[in-house]
Amino acid sequence: MAKEILLSDKAPRPIGPYSQGLLVGSLLFTSGQIGLDPETGDLVSPQVSEQTRKALDNLAQVLKSRGRSLRDVVKTTVYLTDMKDFPELNKVYGEFFREQPPARTTVGVSSLPRNAKVEIEAIAWAGA
Repeated sequence: MAKEILLSDKAPRPIGPYSQGLLVGSLLFTSGQIGLDPETGDLVSPQVSEQTRKALDNLAQVLKSRGRSLRDVVKTTVYLTDMKDFPELNKVYGEFFREQPPARTTVGVSSLPRNAKVEIEAIAWAGA
């Protein structure tokens, strides 16, 4: 099965040897996104709420590069450096996934790239 690399200039460029996302068959797989500003390459804020918002915005831009949106997301994995931030993360996450939220796993981790507090990856339906 062929795979197509996804690349959006409206999301942060990869900071390592990986793609922003891949289309394989009818599924889109995104790499984890943190709250980086695509123009500056810096975290948007030290606040987990703002980092979550930007990470989800970045995911949306990667999906948009293939004509999809967050409505097409079927599964996310969220990595959080402090589980005490879970309520704040959940509040912002709920703003993006109001109806028919995707399946989700949230994992507590010791650290993330660029000292981010949250990283989010997704799997989305790309259609037939």
